[in-house]
Amino acid sequence: MNLSQTDFEPVADGLANHGYAVVDDFLNEKEVESILMLDTFRQGLSEFKKAGIGQSASKQINESIRGDFIQWIDTNTAQPALLPYLSKIDALILFLNQSLFLSLKDFEMHMTVYPPGSYYKKHLDQFKADDHRKLSVICYLNTNWKDEHGGQLRMHLQNEYKDILPLAGRLVCFRSDQVEHEVLPATRERLSLTGWMLDQKIDLKHL
Repeated sequence: MNLSQTDFEPVADGLANHGYAVVDDFLNEKEVESILMLDTFRQGLSEFKKAGIGQSASKQINESIRGDFIQWIDTNTAQPALLPYLSKIDALILFLNQSLFLSLKDFEMHMTVYPPGSYYKKHLDQFKADDHRKLSVICYLNTNWKDEHGGQLRMHLQNEYKDILPLAGRLVCFRSDQVEHEVLPATRERLSLTGWMLDQKIDLKHL
């Protein structure tokens, strides 16, 4: 793992001061390329499921709200290309627990594909009936991404909004219970690893 604890400090500082943090090169170019070479991404949407709204029995598909496709990652059987990222997330959780006195115990994550033109309207990541998602964490996999491609993550802050381009290797972390956000449409396919840090051990039954 190339990152050190010093590299995690901007994440802790951003969360403490603003409720969010953005860190470039969390994954290096080689690590991004290895993930993109996975059959899951190379074979396109045939490997993914349409993402839904809500949780468990109340989950529903609503393309007017979100248009992404996902595949959950089982960290116990994850493919080798994903292991560097999963190790970094484990290390980041440990650092955030120590520096911000959090009680994070696990994380859940899926691969995400937004087809061109799709979006996700403004929302919070923490469920009303389940408050175990504490921090949202996204790492983008989009090489050669340009401003004109769109696809920004728009975070709605107190008196403003902040747009983040989904550049390859870029990590965004924010409070799941406080930061409303949306995904704007893009002119090309938009890929990421999207996850949540939890204050309880994960239940693999819902993946």
